[in-house]
Amino acid sequence: MQLTTLRILPKKLLALIACCGLLLSSCTDECESTITYVEYTPVMMTKTELRSSVKVEPVRALQNPGKIYAFGHYLFVNEMQEGIHIIDNTNPATPKPVGFVAIPGNVDMAVKDNLLYADSYIDMVVLNISQPNAVTLVNRVEDVFDLYGYQLNSNNETFLARYDEKVVTKPYSSDCSTGAPGGIFFETRGNVFNTASSSESGSPGGSVGKGGSMARFTITGNHLYTVGQASLQLFDISSGANPQKGQKISLPWGIETIFPYQNMLFIGSNNGMHIYDNSNPASPQHLSTYAHVSACDPVVVDGDLAYVTLRSGTACQGFSNQLELINISNPRSPQLVKTFPMQNPHGLGIDQSTLFLCEGQFGLKVFDIKNPLKLNENLLKHYKNQDAFDVIPLGNTLMMIGKDGLYQYDYRDPANITLMSKIPVVPAGA
Repeated sequence: MQLTTLRILPKKLLALIACCGLLLSSCTDECESTITYVEYTPVMMTKTELRSSVKVEPVRALQNPGKIYAFGHYLFVNEMQEGIHIIDNTNPATPKPVGFVAIPGNVDMAVKDNLLYADSYIDMVVLNISQPNAVTLVNRVEDVFDLYGYQLNSNNETFLARYDEKVVTKPYSSDCSTGAPGGIFFETRGNVFNTASSSESGSPGGSVGKGGSMARFTITGNHLYTVGQASLQLFDISSGANPQKGQKISLPWGIETIFPYQNMLFIGSNNGMHIYDNSNPASPQHLSTYAHVSACDPVVVDGDLAYVTLRSGTACQGFSNQLELINISNPRSPQLVKTFPMQNPHGLGIDQSTLFLCEGQFGLKVFDIKNPLKLNENLLKHYKNQDAFDVIPLGNTLMMIGKDGLYQYDYRDPANITLMSKIPVVPAGA
């Protein structure tokens, strides 16, 4: 599931960009060359087709990995928009893929008591994973998620599922004074209900898994929380396989992630962090909003400090690459403590005095945060040859996902973490 932002560029601006060589593969003084752009074709799907498409399939290769999740001895890796890989991780040095569950439109997941809750475009599906090599669909909650807000026909049966991308290059000629033809460009972002949090709360009599910091699904107690671009949707899951849709709380536009900590929810957006009191899990109450410059924004919390990463080069239109340290001892009045420059920070995770920070194409950084104010002086390791998107610290094992695969590290000695295994991404057709 993707949110697509429509941008219409003026003709003169297009001409300026073209002549500067940003859109053109080559450019002459007369602006005669070729223009390259991405064309997006809408793909429609019927609800009938969607609701008969969840299937358990044999093991398949990672091709476009997204969110990650851990539960018991198993790892779950989202294949963007297509489903979930199931991996037996009894021995992290030799993880064994055991199957794949095809779930069209899937991006997020969360697990409690052997029940996996996952988005499937506009629906939520509930899977029994007590036998990971024989997963079964036990329920589907229909029409609970917003997608594009567009229906093709009056009977409400067909919806816009996604856009297929195609790179188009064609001849272009202009004297530069008239400008290029007006164009329509799309920026695509992750699923509206994106990436469970890295620290999910346990439940009385229940077993809850652990996800990454880029989460949009998370579980605390008997409630599942999902965030959309402008809302927080609650589900009562006390009855397990029969989740009940609860309160929907409106939020400012641009919501990115959700992270539960103690009796609070920390919701990251592209222009700030929202803090909610979750003492009453059925009705979270807004406490405060910490505003920052526009940038994509995952959040993790430890004690009285929130760690927030901001990065550029995204659909959030941000230009900052930094880690912000925020004092939340008074959650009604969060205060910025210090800012640390980074390269292109993505997800992050904390285990006691160790901070793991993903720097995208710049790799993985490991910090000693015994003194958080001096974390920049205590960089333990920088692994530059990996593409790092998000992490989950699991005791002595670090699970890391990136564009090129699923990594697992032994971090019993944080200053010398060692790679135990990697499941690589295999390009389509390879």
